[in-house]
Amino acid sequence: MSGKIMEIDDDSFDNEVLKSDVPVMVDFWAPWCGPCKAIGPIVAELAEVYGDKVKFAKVNVDENPLTPSKYGIRAIPTLIFFKNGESADKITGMVAKAKLENSIKGLL
Repeated sequence: MSGKIMEIDDDSFDNEVLKSDVPVMVDFWAPWCGPCKAIGPIVAELAEVYGDKVKFAKVNVDENPLTPSKYGIRAIPTLIFFKNGESADKITGMVAKAKLENSIKGLL
């Protein structure tokens, strides 16, 4: 995992995401999820490019059930893009890098 992607949990979610002064992309994932593993390197590439303007975070849904439940996560991977503490965009499933990049640019 890239040094620019932080692992967050139910306890740190509010501080790291909702109270962040920069936009945040949160990847809801699980270690057993094939598509989650496939999208991981794409997220890492985007973190390298946009990591100075956007915070990148991952939430393991198996270890942190409260946050995914709060945001209606029914399938993984689901990526939610937050700006000013609000959900601005949501993508579920394995998608092209360009689609993720467009969502990130929409936050800036």
